[in-house]
Amino acid sequence: MQTATLIGSPGSPFVRKIMAACALKGVPYRLDPIVPFQGNDAFAAISPLRRVPVFIDDEVTLSDSTAIGEYLDERHPSPPLMPAAPAARAKARWIEEFADTRLADVMTFRIFNAAVVSRAVWKQPRDEAAIAAALAEHLPPTMDYLESIAPAEGFLFGAVSLADIAVAVHFANLRWSATAADLSPWPAATHWAARTEAVPALARATLLAERLAAARGPARGAVYGEMGFEVTEASYGGSTFRRGPMTP
Repeated sequence: MQTATLIGSPGSPFVRKIMAACALKGVPYRLDPIVPFQGNDAFAAISPLRRVPVFIDDEVTLSDSTAIGEYLDERHPSPPLMPAAPAARAKARWIEEFADTRLADVMTFRIFNAAVVSRAVWKQPRDEAAIAAALAEHLPPTMDYLESIAPAEGFLFGAVSLADIAVAVHFANLRWSATAADLSPWPAATHWAARTEAVPALARATLLAERLAAARGPARGAVYGEMGFEVTEASYGGSTFRRGPMTP
């Protein structure tokens, strides 16, 4: 099997979703761990929205985590990461869509970006007002919905699926935002996310992101090798940060 290239920093929940999918399916890849705002002109050519992840193998170049996940599941069908029955598959697609849009909007774009990305990338102060508004107005109804669909045990469709992973990845970004958000009113949803985060394929990707965040300078590069991740020799990263066409 040819080694693929996966472009994007493990700090991105969407990148970790695909890292987990590749690990579960045994698909080898090398990381080009750039943040989306760091991409050069060549990156813009393969990711016109300047978003990560981008997945490149001998057949495709794809720049959306849902499209990548479905491609991986179809090209490498064992183990399956989507249920086989049409109704269950449709439900899985909807839950992944909810996670990629509304859950991402609240936990990652409104909270994590205001707490971490704005400071690390754009050199702006942490936006406590925006974080407080998201916690008070947007997080509760989002969690209410997750609570209503969370399985009492295990995962949504038996074995872990892309839908489970798509939901769980955002909980790490919420934790890294250091908001002390109280999720105790939603025990079923939080336990479901924790079970999914504990799946070794996802846990390893999350640990990589955490170790990278704690490392500084040359030590960051050593983390990949220590954890057994290959990094590409060439990179789509640029020397400056640029917003994408749909980034506020």
